[in-house]
Amino acid sequence: MSIAAKSFPFSAATIAEFALAIGSFAIGTGEFAAMGFLPDVAAAWQVSMPKAGWIISAYALGVVVGAPLIAVLGARLSRLRLLLVLMGLFAVGNLASALAPSFAGLVALRFITALPHGAYFGVAALVAAGMAPPDGRARAIGRVMLGLTVATLVGTPVATWAGQTLGWRTAFGVVGALGLLTVVLVSLCVPRDQPKPGASPLRELGALREPQVWLTLAIGATGFGGMFAVFSYITPTLIEVSGIPESVVPFVLCVFGAGMIVGNIVGPKLADRALLPTIAGLLAWNVLVLALFTVAARQHVTAVVGVFLIGTGFAVVPTLQTRLMDVGKDAQTLAAALNHSAFNIANALGAWLGGMAIAAGFGWTSTGWVGVLLGLVGSAVFALSMLIERKAVRGQRRAL
Repeated sequence: MSIAAKSFPFSAATIAEFALAIGSFAIGTGEFAAMGFLPDVAAAWQVSMPKAGWIISAYALGVVVGAPLIAVLGARLSRLRLLLVLMGLFAVGNLASALAPSFAGLVALRFITALPHGAYFGVAALVAAGMAPPDGRARAIGRVMLGLTVATLVGTPVATWAGQTLGWRTAFGVVGALGLLTVVLVSLCVPRDQPKPGASPLRELGALREPQVWLTLAIGATGFGGMFAVFSYITPTLIEVSGIPESVVPFVLCVFGAGMIVGNIVGPKLADRALLPTIAGLLAWNVLVLALFTVAARQHVTAVVGVFLIGTGFAVVPTLQTRLMDVGKDAQTLAAALNHSAFNIANALGAWLGGMAIAAGFGWTSTGWVGVLLGLVGSAVFALSMLIERKAVRGQRRAL
């Protein structure tokens, strides 16, 4: 029996979304907490901080590589079974990371652990959307993503504390335990389904033939990069420019997490009413907020408000996820999974360009202007996407 909104009462869908959100929480906690206890990893293996950062880079690379690879290889599996495999691999990878025998082994394990990241979010989004009514898909996806945003507010600080006080191995062990809990919850709460008829790796790869898939991914890789351009250097910006004491910075970062939660709630509501106008509006919102931050960062209170508003830009994640499911056609799994590959590219691109601006002597707030530029590029790609889509629709009408 396939998953369909009419087959399950709202309560069953809500329970399934909660189980999937726990997985999102586990993944978000594992990804971001490692940044907090990076000095402890460096000290444990007696390596430099830049070298310790390899575990972050390895994870990001694993997300980019794993999303399309696993989505294609798992094409013939049911979505429930694929979710269990993905979260099982994530759990085992984190538990193995807690027992890593060497620094090189830890780097390799972080890469392996990241492989299911993008595919899990993609498949979980498809499952949630499949249980929702047509006008509630984006909100269902947002509820699954809520685990990721809550991780920035609660999970990451707690895991960071555990890593700093009890040791980084304990932190990875806790994340691994969350992964195992997710496996149990998903197996109990997510409805069983059958593989889609005709599903195959070749059909999934068909998503790569769709121009709108590539354009939507490009929107995410550029339009969302602005947030990372600022966030990657937010701590020194708050200390050096805003004059906020270093001891207060963690609380400001919690404000950022609160902004993400708000964006994740509001964005999908708007997207369910009008998806494409919402995407356009969110891209413009991000440009405006990032431009304002270059000025707001100079005062304590306005800097905190600016950090919150930048966090709301996360709203673009579930909206683009919904768009990819539409344009992916018969290859929805691959298209949906690639969303998180695009956002990890945005992470790397934003941090790189922001760092270049700072190194060139433009100051800490120059990252906001880098974000504005990336946002404008994302908006231009979206405009191109709409132009191509309108031409295709007109061509179809003429053919009829």
